[in-house]
Amino acid sequence: MLYLTLVALLSLGIATALRHTAAALTTVLGLLYLFPLLAQFIGDERWHTRIERYAPMSAGLAVQSTTNLGDLPIGPWTGLGVLAAYAGAALLLGAVLFTTRDA
Repeated sequence: MLYLTLVALLSLGIATALRHTAAALTTVLGLLYLFPLLAQFIGDERWHTRIERYAPMSAGLAVQSTTNLGDLPIGPWTGLGVLAAYAGAALLLGAVLFTTRDA
């Protein structure tokens, strides 16, 4: 439930910043799905782990894990915090652009 709420807030911030439906959808889906796909093509294990650790979707989904937590690139609550940071940054950017453009 927290994961979906944070993804919705991330989407709201990006949509407010871009003010165009197709661009906002493309940006949000690209941000969520492009990093895990990119990580599959990187051969260096260190960079692969970094991308998985700080990508918004894989970091946020770590909160669903209940077993083998040591095998995860990031802890469950830390991953949710990374997604919350993405959502907070998107909301802040959207609020700043909204007030400067539309005020």
